[in-house]
Amino acid sequence: MQHPEGINKQIVRLAIPNIISNFSIPLLGAVDTALMGRLESENYLGAVGLGGVLFSFIYWGFGFLRMATTGLTAQAFGANNNAACGYLLLRGVFIGITASLLLFSLQWHLADISFALIDASPEVEQLARTYFHIRIYAAPATLCLHAFHGVFLGLQNAHYPMLLTILVNLVNVVLNLVFVKLLGMKVEGVALATVIAQYIGICLASVLFFTRYRSLLTKWDIREVLSLSKLKRFLSISGDIFIRTLCLVFSHAFFTAKSAALSDTVLAINTILLQFINLMSFAIDGFAFAAESLIGKYKGARDMQNLKRTTRHIFLWAFLFGGVLMGIFVLFGERLLHLFTNQITLIAQAKPYLVWIVVAPIVNVAAYIWDGIFLGATASRGLRNSVIVATVLFFGAVYLLIPFGNHGLWGALTLLLVARGVSLTVLAPKYLFGTGEEG
Repeated sequence: MQHPEGINKQIVRLAIPNIISNFSIPLLGAVDTALMGRLESENYLGAVGLGGVLFSFIYWGFGFLRMATTGLTAQAFGANNNAACGYLLLRGVFIGITASLLLFSLQWHLADISFALIDASPEVEQLARTYFHIRIYAAPATLCLHAFHGVFLGLQNAHYPMLLTILVNLVNVVLNLVFVKLLGMKVEGVALATVIAQYIGICLASVLFFTRYRSLLTKWDIREVLSLSKLKRFLSISGDIFIRTLCLVFSHAFFTAKSAALSDTVLAINTILLQFINLMSFAIDGFAFAAESLIGKYKGARDMQNLKRTTRHIFLWAFLFGGVLMGIFVLFGERLLHLFTNQITLIAQAKPYLVWIVVAPIVNVAAYIWDGIFLGATASRGLRNSVIVATVLFFGAVYLLIPFGNHGLWGALTLLLVARGVSLTVLAPKYLFGTGEEG
């Protein structure tokens, strides 16, 4: 049995690069928000917010390409099955490219259906459509990057995903500034910058993989890549993750749609406040990603003692980190609003809702960390069942609390995270430590 200090070192070694890379993801969204928030109309800010929601449906929906790949690769790594690691990457890339071609062919229908469900003003909708039909062409690179990230994390390598994420987001930010500030583009500039950055990212990911892990693909057979039994297992786990992710994305999209229905001003406020939530969630997810890698490795090695020990230590680290974030939001939350917009009226109207941002880092920890643990163990049915329950509670809460306006919306969103954390805690003995699913 490994000494606790050894587990702590592994957690920190994996978590720190993930935290660094994850911090750059919401910072990109923050730059987009800041650039649009300084244009002459709040419609640009709302359009990027709505466009981002649509791609949350698409890219989060296909998030199983990273999540399932991480858990399965980590288990293969723990079992010393190198060939399986290589095949998992190839299967992920194959599914990513196939899905991208499907998205290309359905993009107009996806846009029509999506905007029919969102009650935004005609001006905001038109700008959001422009954003959507440009950014959709990043799909092949984005989805294949999911598979590369999953394999790297499964191989206990958090530094390559960090490098990839930082590079992609840095290129994206620079191109945003060039297109919007120098060339005078608006939402189309933000979308185009994302497309270019994603393709640069997939090129670097390929170079990194073949530089260090070429041996995983020295002998491979296309029939093994497309093996029905292997694809069936991958897609079974992915299907549960897809349902889980779709519920979460739909819940956040519903939150945004209800924000737009209240007013364009509420939509703009919540677009800004969600940047705080993104910053917090991606930071704590650094520990969740570490959990995926380590829990998967110990499951593959059939080391239940270290699996349980790792679970306890990751929760301790995550709650400590969540407390630090809470302190930052208490001290600097109001000042951080000025980073996203220079509209004084909008800042004043956003202040009353900062209380929901302050409590989020502690309230949401359990949901995020259990997600990582369940994913590493490929306990996908538990994740699916948990989020279905939480989503039903969320939608019920929205309709009960909507008379309280925007506070009601934030109360319902907070309940969604609390319900996920509580339900996964209840399900953990069955799916992780008992006789539940084996993935």
